[in-house]
Amino acid sequence: MQNSFLSLYTAKQTRELDRLAIQQEGIPGYLLMKRAAACTFHYLTATWPQCKRVVVICGVGNNGGDGYIIAQLAHAHGLHVEVYQLGDIEKQKGDALTARNAMLAEGLSVKPFEMGTTLNADVIVDAMLGTGLERDVTDLWLSAIQAINLASANVVAVDIPSGLHADTGCQLGKAVIADLTVTFIGRKQGLFTADGKACSGQIVFDDLEVPSKLYDQISSETHLMFNKLNGPLLKPRGVNSHKGQHGHALIVGGSPGMNGAVSMAAMAALRSGCGLVSVATHPSHAANINITQPEIMSHGVAKGDDLKNLIASADVIILGPGLGQSAWAKDLFQTVIKTEKPLILDADALNLLANNAVQKNNWILTPHPGEAGRLLDCDTAEIQKDRFQSIKNIQAKYAGICVLKGAGSLVYDGVKVRVCSAGNAGMASAGMGDVLSGVLGGIIAQAVKQSLDWFDCVSFGVSLHACAGDEAAKENGEKGLLATDLLPHIRKLINAR
Repeated sequence: MQNSFLSLYTAKQTRELDRLAIQQEGIPGYLLMKRAAACTFHYLTATWPQCKRVVVICGVGNNGGDGYIIAQLAHAHGLHVEVYQLGDIEKQKGDALTARNAMLAEGLSVKPFEMGTTLNADVIVDAMLGTGLERDVTDLWLSAIQAINLASANVVAVDIPSGLHADTGCQLGKAVIADLTVTFIGRKQGLFTADGKACSGQIVFDDLEVPSKLYDQISSETHLMFNKLNGPLLKPRGVNSHKGQHGHALIVGGSPGMNGAVSMAAMAALRSGCGLVSVATHPSHAANINITQPEIMSHGVAKGDDLKNLIASADVIILGPGLGQSAWAKDLFQTVIKTEKPLILDADALNLLANNAVQKNNWILTPHPGEAGRLLDCDTAEIQKDRFQSIKNIQAKYAGICVLKGAGSLVYDGVKVRVCSAGNAGMASAGMGDVLSGVLGGIIAQAVKQSLDWFDCVSFGVSLHACAGDEAAKENGEKGLLATDLLPHIRKLINAR
């Protein structure tokens, strides 16, 4: 499944690729700058062909140099162009200075950006701050970002939206909200998770003709999952196969009043192609579980010992949907985590784990940022501050495979990080995590029967869930999207080939 992923890079790695292109391959930096500007202008005009007025806001570094050349190209194209400058131009040097002088020679002028400036344009080009930003934006820089975000114009960001951290995807105080981001040489990992998902808009990439052999010299542990599914689980089944060959998932949870969570997880496992699905839940409502979905095998369990035979017959156990944190829940938790069979922990199973920290290599943890904070004994803001580091910290503490849910969900196995490019804001609703745990359970149950790589299959399951959410949102929009709306799309996608 490796061909399903694109390498993502940190700012430092991208700078090294840039250095290698210039010093090792002899590509002039100014030529790379001209290519970046031409690429950005191409996407600007292709995206907004009716554009007549362009405002370009430049910093003093190479990002600003890209902006000067974009301004030249727009001017040559017959567009009305205004250029605003931030930063101390007395410190400008190198390729950025060359680009600025070339722009001035074409008759364009530069205005200093001032507090209270109102931007009037069809398209604003953000060429202020590149990938090197490490502290919160303040003063005129902050004012410029706010002016861009308040303007009625479309916005294209050059390489990265100004104010966004290239590695973490967090806003450093405030970031430009772009409609289009044209990024170069290496895809910056921060564009695809956390605030990067909200700030970047449509993301397009160009390698600026940097030779492919240079990428072999910079090893990346972070990869982007395509929002198009592929892999062995999409292959047609043999006409003589039977349900036992497609795995048996056991879902453990559903405290009194919380039976909906296990029901959704069970239906998601079935729709993901799992052959058999059992539910172990509180005796008070066990008989009601399969009323709407008779394919589910429902069992009432009063204590942990009641689970032993059910665990023995299952290929994977999903622990946590609607589990609660009562004495009953704790008893079930302690029984389940003793097994060496594949485990998927979600919801209250993660909260109980936070109070009973142990390491196991046979489990998959699926926290949202709040649960992740409890696992690491910190607040949600600390988790979101650097999602890449947070998921690594969780895996280091608890082992196994970790899925950190949220905008740009991450999957980590202790070696590689994968970032999910699919999903939408409508999925921020009750039950989505239960459906994901069911999908992962159904996928891992099949993986066990086929001896497939768990990490690849978890990545596949996360993408399947997110893509189903996108398909569901296309029908009636994101607002009001229900977790169960994903189920028919999960089935459709798992049969796509």
